[in-house]
Formats: sequence, structure tokens, C-alpha cells
Amino acid sequence: MNARLRWRKFVSGFMLTLTGICAVVSVAVLFLILGYLVVRGGTSINWAFFTRLPAPVGEVGGGMANAIVGSGKLLLLATLFGVPIGFLGAIYLAEFSGHRMAFIVRYSADLLNGVPSIVIGVFAYSVAVLPFKQFSTLAGGFALGLMMIPITLRSTEDFLRSVPNSLREGAMALGASKWKMIATVIVPAAYRGILTAVLLAFARVAGETAPLIFTALGNSFWSPGWTQPTASLPVTIYNYALSPYEDWHRQAWAGGLVLLVLILVINIVARGILARGISASRS
Repeated sequence: MNARLRWRKFVSGFMLTLTGICAVVSVAVLFLILGYLVVRGGTSINWAFFTRLPAPVGEVGGGMANAIVGSGKLLLLATLFGVPIGFLGAIYLAEFSGHRMAFIVRYSADLLNGVPSIVIGVFAYSVAVLPFKQFSTLAGGFALGLMMIPITLRSTEDFLRSVPNSLREGAMALGASKWKMIATVIVPAAYRGILTAVLLAFARVAGETAPLIFTALGNSFWSPGWTQPTASLPVTIYNYALSPYEDWHRQAWAGGLVLLVLILVINIVARGILARGISASRS
């Protein structure tokens, strides 16, 4: 009996140590990447990097102002296109759908979420670029929006389903219609989770490169309006990293650092919002 107890304690301690080591390694990889980006690109981040256009080939200096603004425009379009579809689809799944239809929609969303981003880019190219014979910001936003739909849909559905049924029953007992109950009770109760889902989907597509190569293409200058090719941080980093110029390599590291910090901040904000929501519901 004592031997069995000692063996159990040994296995428990060994597995606890092993899981702790794996957790430390996982976190260490993130800090290793972040530290490497800080060392390689931190010296290139200055005011000019955020405010100036790329310098001509062979000249030192310049910045990625057009790529930063272009990424902002692309992500804005993606959010306006993908989030409403995912949100309304999640409401349908959580509140209206039958078992068979819900299974089909969920399975399709999971498949879409697993499709490689380059395939999404090729599809968006055939739908939003070829018919108009022009790369554009709209096409890039469409491609990223497609990628946001399944993430927003599945995450939002989970948060809507986590709302207690007693709130639904109470609203219906007071005479509220189905849609009024959803709009005034269910969605406000799950709004922190919904916002978290949107932020996570936003962070997921912020660093995508392949879809933008096929749709937004790139631009060395400012891109007026929404129907012209536009620069973006991921594509600019990709082009600079493949170039033979040392100054472009340095700026590619700086752009990678900015992009990683942006995604990291979005994830921290999302986790913070979700944590506050969980604490509020428990209290």
C-alpha cells in the first residue's frame, strides 16, 4: 500500500513538473520572439517610421506610414463586413436554429475557419479582383472579412449560449417578443464575450499576408479612396524581408515588432474584458 502511494505521488509530481516545464517553454517562445524583434527592429522605430513614406530604393530612411494606414483601412472594412454576418449567424444558431441546421452551419463555419488563408486569397481574387480587373482596398477587406466570419460566429454563439435560460424565461414571461428578448436581455448580458470574440477575430486577421497579396497587392505611396491597391504592414514586411537591401531588412524587423505588439495588445484587452465579465457574473 505504501509503495503504491509513493508511486502515485511520484507520478503526480513528475507530471506536475512536466506540465510546468511545458508551460514555461510555451511562454518563453513568445518572449524569445518578442525580444528578438526588439533587438533587431527596436532601433528603427522612431517618429519617421510612423509618419513617412518608404524611401526610394537605395536610400536610407523612410517609414511605413502608408502601410500602417492601409492596414487600418483593410481591418476596418473586414470588421464591417465579417462581424455583422458572424454576429447575426451566431444569434440564429443560439436562439432559432434546429438541430440539423445548426449542425450544418457550425460544421461549415469550422471548415471555413480551417481553410488556408492563401485559398481565401485566391477565392477573393477571383470574386473581387478579376471581375473589376483591379486590385483594391475593398478586395483586401473582403478577403479578411471572410476569415473573420467563422471566428466571430462560433465564439459569439458560445457566449450567447452561456447566458442563463432563466433570463430568457423571465423576459418572455413579462411579454417580450423573441427578438426584443434577444436585443434587450441576451445580447446585453453577453456583450463582454461578444466584444472579446470580435477582438480575437480582429487579432487573428491582422497579420495575414497571403490574402492581401492576391487582393490589395501593395503600394509604395498613399492609397486614396477604396478602389486602389493599398499597402499593408504584413505585405510590406514580406517584401522588405525578401529584398537585398539591409535598410529594408531593418525596417521589416521594425514592422514585425509593431505588428506583434498590436496583436499582443488586442489579445490582452480581449482577455481583460472577458475576465471582468466572468468576475461580474460570479459576483
